[in-house]
Amino acid sequence: MSQSPEHQSSQSADADATATATASDPRPTRRDVHDLFSGGRLTVIPRKVARREQLLAHLTETLFAVDREYTEPEVNDALRTVHEDCSALRRYLITSGRLTRTPDGRTYRRAATTR
Repeated sequence: MSQSPEHQSSQSADADATATATASDPRPTRRDVHDLFSGGRLTVIPRKVARREQLLAHLTETLFAVDREYTEPEVNDALRTVHEDCSALRRYLITSGRLTRTPDGRTYRRAATTR
């Protein structure tokens, strides 16, 4: 079945637009972490590690200042602003290396680098 010249031209223009968009942004297409939130609240903690790492990076950057110490209650309060399960989020932040804590567990800091 043959396509009309107008339809072929339209498909060609669509392909050109897609190629241009891809060339202008060489990064692979990834979902934004903002789709995990509704009304400023986290709707789900992702199970997939890569997706959860995206979320943890976002939380670290938006909730915790560089070069500041936090107590556990302060960390919990910050995390509760986005999700009630602050202990799970805190644990993920520690195990991912995004937050560090002193051996006695009294103070937390945003890590300079992550694992």
